[in-house]
Amino acid sequence: IIADKVEEYELNQDVILPEFKIPDNYSSQNDYLYDLVMKGAGKRYNDITEKIQKRIEYELDVIKNMGFAGYFLIVQDVLNAAREMEVSVGPGRGSAAGSVVAYCTGITDIDPIEYNLLFERFLNPERISMPDIDIDFDEDGREEVMKWVIDKYGQEKVAQIITFGSMAAKMAIRDVARVLSLPLSDANRLAKLVPDGPGWTLQKAYKEVPELAMARNSKNELEAKTLKMAEILEGSVRHTGIHACGVIIGPEDLTNYIPLSTSKDSDLHVTQYDGKHIESVGMLKMDFLGLKTLSIIKDAVENIKSSTGKEIDIKTIPYDDLKTFELYQNGETIGTFQFESPGMRSHLKELKPTCLEDLFAMNALYRPGPMEFIPRFIKRKHGKEHIDYPEAKLKSILENTYGIMVYQEQIMQTAQEMGGFTLGNADILRRAMGKKKRKVMEEQKVVFIEGAKNKGFEAKKAEEVFHIMEEFANYGFNRSHSAAYSIVAFQTAWLKAHYPAEYMAAILSRNLGDIKKIKIFMDECKRMGLAVLGPSINESNHKFNVSKGKTIRFGLGAVKGVGEAAVSTIIEERSNNRSFRNLNDFVERINLRTVNKKNIESLAYSGAFDDISDLNRSQFFGTDEKENSYIENLIKFGSLIQQEAHTQQQSLFGESLTSEIVKPVPPEIGEWGKLQKLNFEKEHVGIYLSAHPLDDYKLEIDNFCNTSISVLDGMGNYKGCEIKVPGIITLSEQRTTKNNKPYGKYTIEDYSNTYTFMLFSKDYHNFNQMLQIGYSVQLTGKIQNKAYNEDELELKISSVILLS
Repeated sequence: IIADKVEEYELNQDVILPEFKIPDNYSSQNDYLYDLVMKGAGKRYNDITEKIQKRIEYELDVIKNMGFAGYFLIVQDVLNAAREMEVSVGPGRGSAAGSVVAYCTGITDIDPIEYNLLFERFLNPERISMPDIDIDFDEDGREEVMKWVIDKYGQEKVAQIITFGSMAAKMAIRDVARVLSLPLSDANRLAKLVPDGPGWTLQKAYKEVPELAMARNSKNELEAKTLKMAEILEGSVRHTGIHACGVIIGPEDLTNYIPLSTSKDSDLHVTQYDGKHIESVGMLKMDFLGLKTLSIIKDAVENIKSSTGKEIDIKTIPYDDLKTFELYQNGETIGTFQFESPGMRSHLKELKPTCLEDLFAMNALYRPGPMEFIPRFIKRKHGKEHIDYPEAKLKSILENTYGIMVYQEQIMQTAQEMGGFTLGNADILRRAMGKKKRKVMEEQKVVFIEGAKNKGFEAKKAEEVFHIMEEFANYGFNRSHSAAYSIVAFQTAWLKAHYPAEYMAAILSRNLGDIKKIKIFMDECKRMGLAVLGPSINESNHKFNVSKGKTIRFGLGAVKGVGEAAVSTIIEERSNNRSFRNLNDFVERINLRTVNKKNIESLAYSGAFDDISDLNRSQFFGTDEKENSYIENLIKFGSLIQQEAHTQQQSLFGESLTSEIVKPVPPEIGEWGKLQKLNFEKEHVGIYLSAHPLDDYKLEIDNFCNTSISVLDGMGNYKGCEIKVPGIITLSEQRTTKNNKPYGKYTIEDYSNTYTFMLFSKDYHNFNQMLQIGYSVQLTGKIQNKAYNEDELELKISSVILLS
């Protein structure tokens, strides 16, 4: 093989930065960066103390010696351009928030000195590596920034980064099985024998799953061959993709430095090196991430200005606001950043956070591993457990976290305080511990104990502390990242606490494509006492907005079948002139080439015309003697009015043709039934708006049902339990098996969620007639293992009761 003949060669190229032109009156990039930092420090700090000046000079000296001044200049230039384009930029992400140079140049917005963040966690003078500044932009603005970068540096100097999708064990089995024509049922059975989760290889699975090992060595030659060939393919590259946020910028045409490729998914070239190797060849990689939360904050601030006239600068809100902390203490954080999961809300109610430090710690602790320390953290905060420190002199480092090591930076500071390490060497130790590099750790342990002895600590105590550091290094989280993201989280909570309608309108607008989330946030609005009304031709904007009386209006852009152009036309006409008085006024004024019949029908189905019309929704679709619908007659009427106005044509006797145009008469027909009306709403908006089909059965639900369908998302917590849930059947399909036996597939929906299930044999014959679309029912069943797959759970239905 040719690849085997190539000598091993480690790529290790100096950084190749794009050209950044500095003003003529500066002699070097370092001088220019120094000037920018000092000017920024004057704006950031009321008083540049000796401590601040010393930190600035230290960081700049490291940056200069490592040759990274140009990198900082490029990044701050991009962010300045973003802000000029009114793109929202996050306060920081990852370890870059620990740099005061980044703070003073506007790269980050969180003060590392105030929050005790370490520069060495970001840039280590004792381990030369490229700084990595990840940048969050609002979703809409990210593309604008990308365009700016391309315009500034040139398309031939900018590329996106390739990703390689490798073939995991399950996929390898299925791919080989397809080629060898192994029956699909057998292929799925073999693939499901490989445990779920990262890190599972076939060799590891053979040791843990005897049935899989038996299949590899079985007399079934096709199954055995499938597994043996899958072993060969496992880990191979299966496909390529494009990194979601990585961008490469070079000083000249990138083909002079790296191999490039094209992709149907990108107008830019794509590197043939992936992210792991692109920096080793010296290329500058920048991560531009689109963060939905920044878009939500931006939308909320715009909503506040629109509804109240107030202009909010989210960066200047008070971070000791009592109302916001009350929201956290009550666990009312649905829709806020980072703190909205049920488990987190439960812990917040016990913790009763009173300061940002509490949020920093919870953000770091609430993840697999350190989560086990949360109860201890809560007890210590409230004085229910004694706070002890591994060593008394570590109190200043661990005081904010009640003696518990939470952050990676605390491990570094402990190594410095007790072992005499520099923070640079402490970061090397922290990395070795986190990656479990045993050899490095053993070497560093000796250095730590010797350093501790030299500082007057006992060897036994030093060994104990080193062991604690090892334990927490597996769990420790980056404090800089936790602090920066907790700041963003607090901003969302502040908005929700002080401007609930405007904030929830922004949340709903940014989740239009996820009906499940829309339902969750609609329920949260209901809990908060906020009314969410359906779309209105006069009050709705493109997105959800706040209208009269602090109610939230569904956005016209959320109505299926209307479209961007139609919505923009409606809002523009309404804004430039006046609200629509009635249906005739609407069709007389609106551009009927842009707002067509389908658009108007969708608006009618959703109830958008209810505010300007006394008609039943069904009347829009009733027909006259010529079989023309009322909507068609309205459009014809509006077209004639507009045509007459455009041509200014008059009759022979000088009379306007308007008098000859007959206004359409709506048909005299009754309203649809409640369920039909609601189904049309759901079809065009995605959810039931004006009511819910189960509203009529509140008494039965309250007395005879014991839970909601949402619990079926976490069946494992309720295994063996009998549950009784109400719901409306939204899918009912009759099918046949391979053996030509009938079975049914059904979907049931309540206020909280949907659940799809199948019934076979006796259950199908017993319950099928009661599980028809539109029927409201109560299902009773037990959560247990599936008969044909014991690795999965299902609701085994024992009875169906009709509510309707």
